[in-house]
Parts: sequence; structure tokens; C-alpha cells
Amino acid sequence: MRSSLLKVLAAALLLPVAAAAQTTLRSSEGELKVTPVATELKFPWAFGFLPDGQIIITERGGRILIDDADGNRVELSGGPEAVVSGQGGLLDVLVPRDFATSRELFFTYSKDQSGWRSAGTAVARAELSDDGRRLTGLADIYEIKPGSSGGRHFGSRLLEAEDGSLFFTVGDRGDRPSAQDLSRENGSVLRINRDGSIPADNPFAGRDDVLPAIWSYGHRNAQGAAWGLDGELWTVEHGARGGDEVNRIEPGRNYGWPVISYGVHYIGTKIGEGTSKEGMEQPNFYWDPSIAPSGLMVYSGKLWPAWRGNLFVGSLKFSMISRLEGSEGSYQLREAERLASPRTARVRDVREAPDGSIWFLSVVEGALYRLDPAD
Repeated sequence: MRSSLLKVLAAALLLPVAAAAQTTLRSSEGELKVTPVATELKFPWAFGFLPDGQIIITERGGRILIDDADGNRVELSGGPEAVVSGQGGLLDVLVPRDFATSRELFFTYSKDQSGWRSAGTAVARAELSDDGRRLTGLADIYEIKPGSSGGRHFGSRLLEAEDGSLFFTVGDRGDRPSAQDLSRENGSVLRINRDGSIPADNPFAGRDDVLPAIWSYGHRNAQGAAWGLDGELWTVEHGARGGDEVNRIEPGRNYGWPVISYGVHYIGTKIGEGTSKEGMEQPNFYWDPSIAPSGLMVYSGKLWPAWRGNLFVGSLKFSMISRLEGSEGSYQLREAERLASPRTARVRDVREAPDGSIWFLSVVEGALYRLDPAD
């Protein structure tokens, strides 16, 4: 009798776990399955897909994890020593196209630059060991000019271009005027070669008055970056109170922060000179009120053809994923819907898997999830 009762109780206790394991989410394309892939994460920041189907995940506190489809997890040793302060820490990870042969991985992180009060965004490269348990040959290939303090606005999304060069975002580090100062990398999108050198065709290469890695500037804090289907570069960045922006990035352009903005300061006062100024770019879309965007993906249309070319942006504030679509022949965008469920709590990163499913990281849930068609 006691044994039967224990079995019934055990089955009852397992029911909530099974229910939580998979949920659904409503969308314009029908019900979507929301399935956990990796759990028990602590402040996850980014993830990437390895060619063998494993997933690499970074946590802001410094852990680098590799999870497989069977639930096995390895914590890698040999990663960067990040300054974990405020928004700083271990940030993005990039799995380059040639990983299967090179075993190389790239990371962005907040690096100590002569004392804990001074830190800057850096890019590091390392190789994954053959046994998949440690990083070897860790080396910084680029770091921004020292001089920033505090724990805000490191930016830090990292992309590989078709030609093999690397693009990464850097926030203004809480120093607003620095985003207009071309002698500093703060508030910019940067482009470097894979070894950290500067491509000769960068827009400011060869000028003595501009740091040559700068590709665009006038950004507040871009925490999302992705390639469009036509090869265009998109970023999404935090505004202040209102004025979160989506921008299509072009070389050498000034995106206005803090001279122009569609937001106001947190105390409610005006930012800069207004919403437009000659020589400064307008966003392709902005949110007011702010959604605190982080993570950006442009969808291929593989599983949901109607979403081909749409932008998906994670929200840290409203616990959802915003889907943006453009009109034909135009890069102007509109918000088409918000994908929300209990699992989309503070979405930090959004990416498309090789099979076309959509994956996202939830900071609050401490988990990586995947979205698939429900039927």
C-alpha cells in the first residue's frame, strides 16, 4: 500500500516538471512549441551552434559551457578573465564558418585596463581542444582605447563578415560625448581582421585623426547585430528613456547619439538637439517607450516562409521577442507582433538554428529555448 502511494505521489510531482518542459506560444503563424534546450544558467549572455550539433553558451560571470542534445554539459577552462561589474563580464561568442577545421572561437568581454574602475570591450581568440573540454592559446586580438570607467554600455555583439573580417559593437560606456569622438572607439561599430589588424578598406583607414577600426559611430549601446538576407548589417541599440533604435549600418556614417535621439534622459529632460540633424542618420525603427533590446536575428524563412527577412529582437524589459517587418523596396520597418510567454522573460539573445528553428536565451528563466511549429 505504502509503495503504491509513493508511486502515485512521485507521478504527481513529475507532472509540473513535464508541463514546464514544453509550452506553447501564440504567433501570427500559429502555435509555436517552446522547448528548453539548456537550463540552470546564471546570467546567460550569448550562444552559438557548433557543427556537431552542440551549443556553446557564455555567462556574464565568466563560465563558458558546451551542452549537447543528451543534456550533457562541459564547463570549458582557459577562457578570458573578464571584469564582472554592472553590465560588464564575459559577453558574446562567435563560432566562425571554418570552425570544423580551425577549432577557433572568438569572444568579447569587459577587460581590466589598469584597475577595476577602468575597463573596455575586448575581443579574444582561442582554440577548442580536441577533447572539447578546454580553450587553448587564448589571446586578445583587439581592445578599445583605455580610459573608460564604470560598468555600463559595453555593447559587444560580434559578427563574421562574408570576407572573414569581424564586426563588433561597443557602447558609449556611459560617457555620452565619447560616441561623437572619433579618437575613441566608444559608441561605435568596429571592423577588424581576424588577427586584429585593420582592413585597408575601412572608411577611416589612413586618417591620423580617427581610430581606423571605426566603421560607424554615434551609437549609444548596441547589444544586437545581425546580417540581413541581402548582406546588409543591422544593429539594435538601447536608447535612454524611449528611443531604442534599429539601424541599417553603412560605413563612415554618424548615427547621432547623443546629439539626436527619439528618447529623453531618465529624469525626463531633453537629449541633445532634437530628433534630426543634417549629416546624422535616422533609425529604420525606434521604440517609445523603450523595450531594452538585446539580441537580433534576421530570419531566413526556412520554417516560416511568411517571416522571411523579418527581424526578431529580444526585450529585456517587456519579456518578449519583437518581430519587425519591412515594406517591399524599403528598409523602413514596423513592429508586426510581440511573441510572449512565461519563458520569454528578459530575452538576451536570439538566433536561428541551422534547421530554421528560432532559439533564445532568457536571463530570468536561466535557460536556452527553441521555437518550432506546434503541429
